[in-house]
This record gives sequence, structure tokens and C-alpha cells, in this order.
Amino acid sequence: MRREFSYIFPDVPEDIDVSQFDEQKVPRHVGVIMDGNGRWAKKRALNRLYGHKAGIEAVRELIRTSSDIGVDFLTIYSFSTENWKRSSEEVSGLMNLFAKTMLAEVDGLHEENVRVKTIGNSRALPKDTRDAFDDAIEKTKDNTGLTLVVAVNYGGRDEIMHAVNKCVKDALDSRRSSVDENAFKNCLYTAGMPDPELIIRTSGEMRVSNFLLWQLAYSEFVVTDCLWPDFDRYEYLRCLLTYMSRDRRFGNAK
Repeated sequence: MRREFSYIFPDVPEDIDVSQFDEQKVPRHVGVIMDGNGRWAKKRALNRLYGHKAGIEAVRELIRTSSDIGVDFLTIYSFSTENWKRSSEEVSGLMNLFAKTMLAEVDGLHEENVRVKTIGNSRALPKDTRDAFDDAIEKTKDNTGLTLVVAVNYGGRDEIMHAVNKCVKDALDSRRSSVDENAFKNCLYTAGMPDPELIIRTSGEMRVSNFLLWQLAYSEFVVTDCLWPDFDRYEYLRCLLTYMSRDRRFGNAK
């Protein structure tokens, strides 16, 4: 690990057996479906946007911890192609929150050697939001630490259709009669990235929600009842330990 365990996880709760943490099993790529902001706010009789704002600290904690333990890629599901169906007030508030948060956090991310990347159809985002992401991507493009992948206006089916159309165009341009798996992967938004070994979903919901549909073919899923704003490094550690306890066979009999 990049730093001492006691530094990353001080005062570990008694229910966590830290002896089971295996540095060699830290996943290269972790994907997180951050769910439960609205329910967190509702429990406190607050507007849903307060839940989204409260979730920012959990994102910070996730990024910091992922960087410290040696995760190479962290993909966070921030806004799906289906989320446009929410109220105009919530969508507008989220877009403003994305822009303000990225502008406020980019210098710190840069200092931590984090590289920012987005996946999804960014052209549909409001200009201020798109510009904030573009500026962060440009500023951090040469960083060599954790790659933070923000899935914004992202949908797995949309990505697959985008890849299919790109593959068809490429095949026609090169007069090829077929496309292999490698060529298809290179047409995905995640081209050049490893598939996620671990997918975490908060709030106890047991569904994929159109997230990384191609890439998660052999991902391990860990679902926690914790609502996203309450997610901290110890809940993350619990998820990592669950992942590390599993025997990954990739279809092979053992």
C-alpha cells in the first residue's frame, strides 16, 4: 500500500478484521453507484438537493482512500441518462453542484496527482458544467496517480449503441467485414481502462441501473445498506474486505 494502514484507517471499528486486508488483492478499478442521497434528505425532512450536497464529503473520502490504498481507476456514477426525468429543479441544482464542486476541488485533486476523466455524453450538459469538467480534465491530464472517472449523462445502453455505431463507421471506412471484441472495447467510453473488478452500490438496492453494462461482465458486486452521504472510509473498507474474501473464478471450475 502507498501509506501505512493505520494512517489510512485510524481507529478501525471493532467489527472490522483488518488482518483480512490483502494488499495484493486491492482492485485496480472500482465502480461506485452512489445511491441514497434523496432518502438521506427525506429522513431529515430536507430538500433532495441537501442530500446531494451532503454526499460530496463521501465522494472526497472515497477518492482520498482509493488513492491511498493504490486503486488505479475509480468510476463514480454521478448522473445517468435517465436522471433527466427528475424535476427541473433537481436537475438544475445537480448541474450547478457539479460545476461548483469540480471548480472547488480540482486544485486539491491536482495536488494529489489525481487525473480526472469523464464518460458519457458531455455535449448535452449545460455549458458551465461542461466547461468545469473540461478544465479539470485539461489541468490534470498529465497526472499519474488515481484516475477519477466521473460518469455524467452516462448510460450503459447508450454507451453500447455509441460503440456499435463507431465500430460500423470504422469497419466501413477500413472495408472490414467484421468487428472483434478488442475493436469493440476500443470504441467504448472506457477504452484503455481495465474492467472494474469491484462494483459497490449503496442504499441496499439490488440493481445495476444501466451502469457499465459491458464492463461489469465479471465484476464482483458488494451492496451496502448505507445511504451515500453516510458512506465513509470504514464502510469502504468493509466492502473491500468482502471483495477480498471472494474466490474469483471467471467461469472456470475449481
